[in-house]
Amino acid sequence: MPATKASTHPAQAADDQWWRHFNDPVLDALVAEAQSHNTDVRTAGLRILEARAQLGIAGSGLYPQLQQINGNALRSGHRADGPDFTRSSYNIGFDIAWELDFWGKFRRGIEAADASYFASIASYDDVHVLVAAQAATFYTTIRTLELRLRIARENAALQERSLEITERLFKSGNESELDVQQARTQYLSTLATIPEFESSLRQTQNALSVLLARPPGPLPEMEAGHEHIPIAELAIIVDLPADLLRRRPDVRAAEMLLAAQSALIGVSEADFYPSIGLIGSIGLSANSTNWSAHTRDWTLGPTLSWNVFDWGRLENSVLVQDARFQQLYEQYQGTVLRAARELDDAAVSFAEGRRQIDILRDAVQAARRSNDIATIQYREGLVDFERVLDAQRSLFGQQDRLVNAQGAVTQSLIAVYKALGGGWQTARSQPLVTDETRAAMEKRNDWNTLIDAPLPPPSPSEPTTPEEKPITVEQP
Repeated sequence: MPATKASTHPAQAADDQWWRHFNDPVLDALVAEAQSHNTDVRTAGLRILEARAQLGIAGSGLYPQLQQINGNALRSGHRADGPDFTRSSYNIGFDIAWELDFWGKFRRGIEAADASYFASIASYDDVHVLVAAQAATFYTTIRTLELRLRIARENAALQERSLEITERLFKSGNESELDVQQARTQYLSTLATIPEFESSLRQTQNALSVLLARPPGPLPEMEAGHEHIPIAELAIIVDLPADLLRRRPDVRAAEMLLAAQSALIGVSEADFYPSIGLIGSIGLSANSTNWSAHTRDWTLGPTLSWNVFDWGRLENSVLVQDARFQQLYEQYQGTVLRAARELDDAAVSFAEGRRQIDILRDAVQAARRSNDIATIQYREGLVDFERVLDAQRSLFGQQDRLVNAQGAVTQSLIAVYKALGGGWQTARSQPLVTDETRAAMEKRNDWNTLIDAPLPPPSPSEPTTPEEKPITVEQP
C-alpha cells in the first residue's frame, strides 16, 4: 500500500516537533495551525493571564494598604435682620493599615499563587500536546479512510466485472442463476461500504477543521499527499529515557497544584497566631471663617488581633486544607501511573503493529495471487464460482486489514509521543492571545504588562519552580 515513510535516523521520542519525523509537510502545517488557532489553546493562554493577575493580588498583601479616603466640601449660610453670613468648610483624610507578615501568611499565599501560575503554564503546555496529537490523529485517520475508500472502490469494480461475466454465462446457459445472485450479493455488499467510508471521512474532516478553528468541511491543502499514510520506523522509539515521563505537562501541572495546596496549609496555620500591624490616619480640615485656624490630625500605632476563642474553626480549616493536599497527592500518584501505562501501551501497540504489517503484506500478496488463480481456473471451467467469491472476499478483507494496521501503527506512534508529553516546547515563544483578542481586552482594561510578559523558556529539567529548581513537595 502507498505510504510516506519517515526518516530512520535516531531521535528523541519527545522532540519539540516530533511530527516532523513523518516527513509530511501537510501534517507539519496543520499541527502548527492547530497549536496557534485552536480555541482550547487560546482559553489556556487566558488562564495564564488570570493566574498572573491572581499572583499580583497575592503579592500586594506584603505592602501597606490604603483602607479609606474621606473628604467633603460644604458651604453653609445664615440670613437674619443683619447682613448675610456664609461659610465654606473643607476636610480630607485617609487611613492606612499594614499587617506585618510575622507568621508567613502572605508569603505562603504568594507561594501558593506562584505555584498556581506555573500550574497554569503546565496546563497550557498540556493543551498544546493534546492539540498536536489530535491534529496528527485526525490527519492519519483521514489518510487511512481515503485509502480504505479507494480499496473498496477497486474491489467493487473487480466484483462488478465478475458479476458481468456470470450474467453472460447465465444468459448463454453455461451457469446457474445461483452464481449470478452470489456475485451480485458480494458486489452490492462491497458497494455498501463506500457510503460508510465517505461518511466517516467527512466527519473526520469536520473534526479536524473545527480543531483548527475553521468552519466544518474538507481541507483543500490535504489534496497533496492524498491516500498516503505517514509511517515512521521502529528505531525512533528505541531506548526511550523513562525520566521523560516526568516532564509531561499534566504531571507537572499536578505537581504544581500539590505545591500550591501545601502553601495554603501554611496560610491556614498562620490564622492560629495573632495578627500584628500598624495603622495610621492623616486628616486636614479648614473653613473660610477669618478667625478659624486650619487643623491637622494624625494617628499612628500598632494593632493586635487574635481569634483566641475561635480555635475550633481555625483548627478545622487547617484540616480541610490538609485533606485537600492529600487528595491532590493521590491524584498526582495516579497521574504518574497513568502516564507510565499510556507510554507502555502505546509502545507495545506500535512495536506489535509493525510486526503485524509485515505479516499482512504477505497475506495481501497471497490473497491477490489466490484471486488471480481462482479467476483463471473459473474461466477455464476447473473450479466453480464459489472459489472466486471466496478469493475476492479474502482479497478485500486482507487489503482493508493492512490499511487499518498501517493507520493504527501511525496512531500508536502518535500516542507514544503524546504519552511522553512532547510538542509543547515551541509554544512557549508564541503569544498567549491573538492580536484580535488583545485589542478587544485592551479596550476594556490595561493589560499591557501582563500580556507582554514572556513565558519562561523550557528547560531540559522540567518541571521547574520559578527559580528553575526541581520541586520537592513534602507532606506537612
